[in-house]
Amino acid sequence: MQYGYFDDRNKEYVITTPKTPYPWINYLGSQEYFSMISNTAGGYSFYKDAKLRRITRYRYNNVPLDLGGGRYYYINDGGDVWSPGWAPAKKELENYECRHGMGYTKITGARGGIETGITFFVPLNTNAEVHKVVVKNTSNQKKRIKLFSFVEWCLWNAWDDQTNFQRNYNTGEVEIKGSVIYHKTEYKERRNHYAFFSVNAPIAGFDSDRESFLGTYNGFENPQAVLAGKSNNSVADGWHPIASHCLEIELEPGEARDYVFLLGYVENSQEEKWESKNVIN
Repeated sequence: MQYGYFDDRNKEYVITTPKTPYPWINYLGSQEYFSMISNTAGGYSFYKDAKLRRITRYRYNNVPLDLGGGRYYYINDGGDVWSPGWAPAKKELENYECRHGMGYTKITGARGGIETGITFFVPLNTNAEVHKVVVKNTSNQKKRIKLFSFVEWCLWNAWDDQTNFQRNYNTGEVEIKGSVIYHKTEYKERRNHYAFFSVNAPIAGFDSDRESFLGTYNGFENPQAVLAGKSNNSVADGWHPIASHCLEIELEPGEARDYVFLLGYVENSQEEKWESKNVIN
């Protein structure tokens, strides 16, 4: 079976099915911020050190493969829930394409009159991963949809994050301001760095607690908040901190909207940690 081909003109490898034998990975970044991204948007991000400055969580040897972790997007189109990268919702797509290029990956999925293309890249001199999301109504009817983002924070030390649960379940901490969700675990106590996930648009809601987003008995393929079409505005306190935005989008036939999501890392000196008492600078 053929899973893709080389596009020599654009210097890209084009993957035409999400069901590759194993996740086919691209490497983003060239200076200090790096990301691994699969053809279904799995993988993880880190700053300089993949063990000690892991930004997003990744589950090795997971079942099913390459699920849980990554940077995921969900669309709720009148109750039809799907993901542009196929995973994690795993609904069949009418069109799918992944283009792995030099330092960027573009994943496009279409279903039910909505086409969504997401370009992932790490700009030079920037400690962040950019997700440019373009949502287009390809039908002849007006569309009102919900777009949900999702990343799961790693509690910095990748080994400790997967082993020291008695401690980790008590340390997770977040802060939400407007359309920005901050991961600030141990920033107040002993760290000089934090991470954030933002979008350049007003949001209808957010979640920062994994169980509130997924539901107690649901998985990444069918999050409770996405199925309900409404975020819970949960604020994580320990347990499993995440970052998820909910955007309400209205599109006329043929209309497209662009959004920019930013997954980033900030490191401050001790003197610059605080803008004012207990307020992150």
